[in-house]
Amino acid sequence: MHNITDTSLSRRSFIGALGASTALTVLPGCVTTPTGGQAGAEALLDDIAWNLLRYEPTRATGLGVDTGAHAALRRQLGPAGPQAQDSKAATLRADLERARAFPKEGLDPATRTSFEVVESAYSTAIDGMALPYGDIPVGSWRTAPYAVIQNVGAYIDLPRFLDSDHPIADEYDAEAYIARLEEMPGVLEGELEKITSARAMGVVPPDFLLDKAIDQMRAQLDDVRSGGAMVESLVRRTNEEGIPGNWEARATEIVTGRIAPALEAQLAELQRERAVADSDPGMWSQPRGDEWYDWSLRSSTTTNLSPDEIHELGLETLENIHARMDPILRDIGYTQGTVGDRMTALSEDERFMFAEGDPGRAEIMAFIEDRVAWIRAQMPRAFRELASGNLEVRRLPPAEEPGAPTAYGGAGSVDGTVPGKMWINLRTTDLHRKYDVPTLVHHETIPGHVWEGEYSNKLPLIRSILAFNAFSEGWALYSEQLADELGAYDENPAWKLGYLQDAAFRACRMVVDTGLHHKRWGREQAVRFFMERNGNKREQIASEVDRYCSWPGQATGYMVGKLEILRQRERAISELGSAYDLRDFNQAVVDGGNAPLDVLAGNVGRYIATAG
Repeated sequence: MHNITDTSLSRRSFIGALGASTALTVLPGCVTTPTGGQAGAEALLDDIAWNLLRYEPTRATGLGVDTGAHAALRRQLGPAGPQAQDSKAATLRADLERARAFPKEGLDPATRTSFEVVESAYSTAIDGMALPYGDIPVGSWRTAPYAVIQNVGAYIDLPRFLDSDHPIADEYDAEAYIARLEEMPGVLEGELEKITSARAMGVVPPDFLLDKAIDQMRAQLDDVRSGGAMVESLVRRTNEEGIPGNWEARATEIVTGRIAPALEAQLAELQRERAVADSDPGMWSQPRGDEWYDWSLRSSTTTNLSPDEIHELGLETLENIHARMDPILRDIGYTQGTVGDRMTALSEDERFMFAEGDPGRAEIMAFIEDRVAWIRAQMPRAFRELASGNLEVRRLPPAEEPGAPTAYGGAGSVDGTVPGKMWINLRTTDLHRKYDVPTLVHHETIPGHVWEGEYSNKLPLIRSILAFNAFSEGWALYSEQLADELGAYDENPAWKLGYLQDAAFRACRMVVDTGLHHKRWGREQAVRFFMERNGNKREQIASEVDRYCSWPGQATGYMVGKLEILRQRERAISELGSAYDLRDFNQAVVDGGNAPLDVLAGNVGRYIATAG
C-alpha cells in the first residue's frame, strides 16, 4: 500500500478539484528469479502474472491468454476454500518479496510503474487475507466479507462466465467446458467451507441479503436440476460450430448429478444462517468488522482516508453538485422543493420513461447503441491514440438481475477476440430514464470501462490483471464529465441533469457506505438518504444499498478516484499553461494504466515534465 504524502488527497483538495470545472480545450503545442536489467524485469513481471493466473484461470480466459503453453488453464476454474486462500497468500508474499528486491536502476518509467502497481496490489491483498473471513480480491474491486451472498459466489459468476467468456470454437474448447463443469462442485464445496467457518466465528450476513441470496439460489437450482442454461450454452454453441459429440448427455450428468447437490448444500447453509440472522446492515456488527471495513476502504480508494473523512467529503461534494443542478431545474420549469424533490418529480415525467416490458427493453437497447455510436465519433477530440472500442451490449441474465446493479461493464480479451461488454439490468424498464441512460453508457463503455481497459490490455500481462477500484471507477466517472465536455448533453438539458444526478449519486455513496458500516445507519435510513437528498427511485436504490452491505467500501472509490483525476488535470493545466492539451493529459492517464492514485500522480508528473 502506497501512502499518500505531499501529492496528497485531502478532503479539501478533492472539493477544490471538483469545483474547478474545466471547459474542453485542445491547446496546441514461479521460476528462479530472473537476472537484473530491463529484460530481467519484464521476465519477472511476467512470471508474477502467471503465478497469479494459476489461482485465477477464469481471468486468463477473460483476457484471452489461456493459449499455447498455458492452454491448460482453459480447463480449470481454480482452487477454492480457506486452504486455497492460504496458499495464494503465500504465493503473493513470495512474489512481493521478489518484486521489492529486484534492482530498479536503469529500468524505463513504465516498468518502474509496473513494479509500483504490483507492490501496492499485493501488499493490500496480503493484509486482507490476514483477516479471518471473506473473499479477498487481488487487483480487483469486489471486497466481499460474505463469500456467498446475493451478488457474490460461484452460483452467480460461473454460469455467466461459461456462457459469455468461455470460448467454444473446437473440440478442445468443448472438452475444456466439460472439465470446468467437473470442477464446479469443488469450487462450491470450497465456498461452503468458507461460509460455514465464518458462521462459526459469528459472521452472519444480514437477513435481507440472505433472503435475496436464498431466492436466487433456489431459482438457480430450479434451472440446474433440469440441466438448464449451462447445458444449453454448450449444446447450442457446439451445434453452431458443428462439433460432434454427446455434449448434452455428458454436461447434463455433471450439472444435475454433481453441481445440483453442491448448490443444495450451499442453500441449506444459507438457510441455517437465515435462522440466526439479524437486520444490522453494517460491518460494525460483525466480528472484527471495524478492522475489516478499514481494510476495505484502503483497498477501494488506495488512500488512507478515514471513514469520517470520506463521509464529510461525500456531503460537501453533494452540496457542490446540487448547486449546479438547481439552475438547470429552474430553467426547465422545476422550481419548487429541494433538488431531490424536483428530481423525483422529473423521474415521474412520462416524457423520460421507457415503455414497459419487452417493447421498452428493445427501446433501451436501441437507445444505448445510438449513444455508443455518438460518443465513439468524438474520441479523436479527446485522445491522441484511439482504442478500438470493441464492445457489445448484453442484458444481464434474468436470474442475476434482482441482486445486480443497474449496469456494469469492462474490456474484453487482450487479443480482441472476446469483446468488451456493457451488461444492462432490464428486470424492469422502470430502473431507467431517458435522461440517465446516456451517462450510464459513457461510464460503462466509451470512454469509460471498455475504452480504458483496452489501453491497460496493451501493457505487460500483470497490468491487464491488476486493477484498482478508485482508478477503474474514478476513470469511468471522469468519463461521464468528459462526455459532457464533448457536448453529449448540449441539446438535452434533462440529460445534463441526469449526468449531474449520477455524479451526486456517487457522492451519496460515500455518505451512505460510511453511514452503514461506520456510523451504524439502518438500511431504510440509507435508502431514504438517496431518495430524499438526490431524488433517486426506491426501485433503483434498494439493490444499490444492499450492494454496499455486501461489498463494503467499494462504492466510495468512484468519487474519490474522479476527484483525484480532476485534481491532477488542474495540476497539469496550471504547470503547463499553453502547452497543455486535453488529448495529451487523457492519453497520459490511460497509457499509465490502471494504478493506485499515488502512482497515477507520478505518471501525470512524468507527462508534465516531458510536455513542458
